[in-house]
Parts: sequence; structure tokens; C-alpha cells
Amino acid sequence: MGTRGRAGAKGSKSSESSGGTKSGRGISRRGLLIGAAVTAVGTAALAREQLRQAWWRLPGVEKPRKPGEVDFARAQWTAASSANWRRADRPDDYPIDRVVIHVTQGSYRSAVKVFQDPGHGAAAHYVVRKDGHVTQMIRELDVAFHAGNRSYNERSVGIEHEGFVDRPQDFTAAMYGASARLTAAICGRYGIPVDREHIIGHVEVPGTDHTDPGKHWDWDRYLKLVRAAGKK
Repeated sequence: MGTRGRAGAKGSKSSESSGGTKSGRGISRRGLLIGAAVTAVGTAALAREQLRQAWWRLPGVEKPRKPGEVDFARAQWTAASSANWRRADRPDDYPIDRVVIHVTQGSYRSAVKVFQDPGHGAAAHYVVRKDGHVTQMIRELDVAFHAGNRSYNERSVGIEHEGFVDRPQDFTAAMYGASARLTAAICGRYGIPVDREHIIGHVEVPGTDHTDPGKHWDWDRYLKLVRAAGKK
């Protein structure tokens, strides 16, 4: 940067020896020392951050949790099988930047039952019933096996909705409203933009073979409700 010339050639030795800033080409001894110190501090800070995020993984140590605690005040807690999710410390371990919308392809009762089955291998954080009742089954702290893609599991919150993709009547006003309030709360908590890039359907997860929420899910209506709920 700048024009290369002879400026600073005279007197540069005394400038270095005194610890001052060297004019012209080269880096002063003080500059090297400061750079090394900054690097050391940065490395130490990174090491502390990594330790802070992983402390609960040490033998005999767990992140404090209260039994039955929910992340969404209107939700009822019903625990999923621990085989269907992975303990984590989100968003410190993994930033949360997605909400994934699912449809159960069955009843609310059957969804809750299968998420409690350790042999099922999958579960979402929440299940929303047709009447608007919300059940939380996995803490948002933790990684739910809901998207069929490890990266998306780690970065998202999964919400199941009672019903079938080919039955638009299953997507009731009460369900849309309750789910929108839930999603607005999640987006507000983690700074997730309310748009179709960050609020997606299961069908949009890379590598999935699922089609939910299907063509009858009204995205325009849903996002409008989410935005409205976020303003309250």
C-alpha cells in the first residue's frame, strides 16, 4: 500500500532500537510483540469459549435443567425418548437459524406416542394439535432428530402439526394461530428472520424424502400470522 521509495531509510535503526514505530518498510519490534500478544489473547479467549461450551460434557457434569421446564410458556411438557434426541447447549454449541415445519401424517396422540418410543429414532421439539394445544417434547437446548439431516437438526427447531398433507381441513385456524405464536417466540429468541429462507418445510431440507407440510399448507397466511404475533 502506498508508493515504494526511500522515505524512512535514514534514522530507521534508532527508531527500531527505541521501540518506536518504524516508518517505511518492515515491522518494528514493538509491533511484533503487540501482534504476538494479541494472537495469544485471542487464542486463550477461543480456548475459554470452547471450554465454556463443552463444560457440561465432562464426566459427572450436566447443564442445569429443571424437570418439566418448557421454552414456550403456553406449551405442556411431555418428554420424548432420550433415544430420539441428543443433549446439547444450543445456541452456544450450534447457532439456531431455522424453524422446520412438519405434518405428523397421523393424529396428535400417535405422534406423541411414537416420539416416546426409543425405537423410532426421531422426534420434534414441539407438536401442535388441531385445537391449538402445544406440547413440547424436547428442549430447544437439545438437538432433536427431526429433519433427517444432521446439520439441519443442529441448527433448527422442529414443529410437528397434527394431520395429513392431503387434507387441508386438518390445518385449522386454531392450529395456524398457535403455531405462529410459537414460531414467533422462537424467531424472537434467536434472532431468526421471519421469511421463507429461515422458516421452511420438511420437504425443503436437503436430502429428505419427506413431502410435508405439503401443498395445502398456506405459507402466506402462516408468515403473516408469525409476523403479527412477533409484534405483540
